[in-house]
Amino acid sequence: MAPGIQISQQIRFGDIDAYNHVNNVVFLQYLEDARVQMTYAELPGGGTFQSLVGSDLFTLVGRHEIEYLAPIAFRPTPIYVNIWVTNIGGSSFDFGYSITESDESIVFAQAATSMVLVSRTTGRPVRLSDEQRTALEAWIGEPVPFKRGAARPSTSATSEGNS
Repeated sequence: MAPGIQISQQIRFGDIDAYNHVNNVVFLQYLEDARVQMTYAELPGGGTFQSLVGSDLFTLVGRHEIEYLAPIAFRPTPIYVNIWVTNIGGSSFDFGYSITESDESIVFAQAATSMVLVSRTTGRPVRLSDEQRTALEAWIGEPVPFKRGAARPSTSATSEGNS
């Protein structure tokens, strides 16, 4: 597993859809649970990332990408969400995830989320402080190894000269 933390996630009966597996929307809820747990996890020097964000700022999801690799059927044993930081920008940072068996023998999904730090007063992005960067760097790891590569912006036929 990459640096970061591992969260156990119990599958609820209501997570299962008509196809007898965890619904794709529920995967995003599992990622959200892991993000919240990570922001409240104890940092090496004490405190939490959430305490560094404080009450004047908050984080917003800017983007999600998820790749489903194996279905998850209802089961009494938990699955695990591994979460780490893959990139730190000026006012944003990216999380990487894998949803796996505890020993990572099966990877059910892998995902990435871009987060933006925002001012509650202005609603505008705010640069990460040195303390926030240091906290995020404690969890830095490799980019998510998506099977098809990272998402790319689409190009229209006219922009390629095929009009």
